[in-house]
Amino acid sequence: MDALDGQCWILTLSCEDRSGIVSKVTGYLHEIGGNIMEAQQFRDPETNRFFMRVEFEIANSTGVEQFESFGNPAAEFDMRWRFRRRDQAKKVLILVSRFDHCLSDLLYRRRIGELKMDIVGIISNHPGDNLHLPMRDKIPFHHFPVSKDSKPQQEAQIRDVIERTGAELVILARYMQILSDDMARYLRGRCINIHHSFLPGFKGARPYHQAYQRGVKMIGATAHFVTSDLDEGPIIEQDVEQVSHSDMPEDLVTKGRNIEQRVLSRAVRYALEDRILPNGRKTVVFRR
Repeated sequence: MDALDGQCWILTLSCEDRSGIVSKVTGYLHEIGGNIMEAQQFRDPETNRFFMRVEFEIANSTGVEQFESFGNPAAEFDMRWRFRRRDQAKKVLILVSRFDHCLSDLLYRRRIGELKMDIVGIISNHPGDNLHLPMRDKIPFHHFPVSKDSKPQQEAQIRDVIERTGAELVILARYMQILSDDMARYLRGRCINIHHSFLPGFKGARPYHQAYQRGVKMIGATAHFVTSDLDEGPIIEQDVEQVSHSDMPEDLVTKGRNIEQRVLSRAVRYALEDRILPNGRKTVVFRR
């Protein structure tokens, strides 16, 4: 436990920027006996929106109902806000196709405690025998094949798993299927995809081959929220690596795997720690 031997909570909020927001928030936390451990804020000058994330500890807190009185200052500033216990692991569902390097990386980081998440299931459109899952432990695995004609039924199966498990976050760990518009809307704001390209360039299929044809000197990967617009969702995290004129498409694929793993793991960690706040077509990410 932390310094006060109490419970650590995370408050996230956004609203139209006005004078007095920080004072109101910190004053409220002081009144209820909270000790602020980390605080970050940002004002978007384009939209005049204000974003804030606060970690604080409070002694003898019993539950989120303790913070119901925050509704008064929140209403004054018309805030979107949420309290969550920091040690409460989020329920995560992972979707994967044939390439399992991102999945294996997430499972490893979970096993060593780097990513604190409760993985409630793994879904693949390929049989489990095709995936290398030495660290799956007792995580339920679901094989849901999909074809052009069966996509509605297959997505209904995925929805059923989400509803039954209470999954709060869905990760597309190289899940090489385009979600329907209905499914994308259903998962809005809670589904992260890893795209093996530095978006907005080289969208769609075979981006490394597209990059090779353009003779790029740098490749990258992008983690973003899923929307009904293919590879157009709000960007969460990106990274790049230099390549040379002698690299063939297969070399770009090989080098890209490492980038995909680290970009996706960082984005997932931000989501698990409530460090991502939506901002229209963009995101505010409060990195540590």
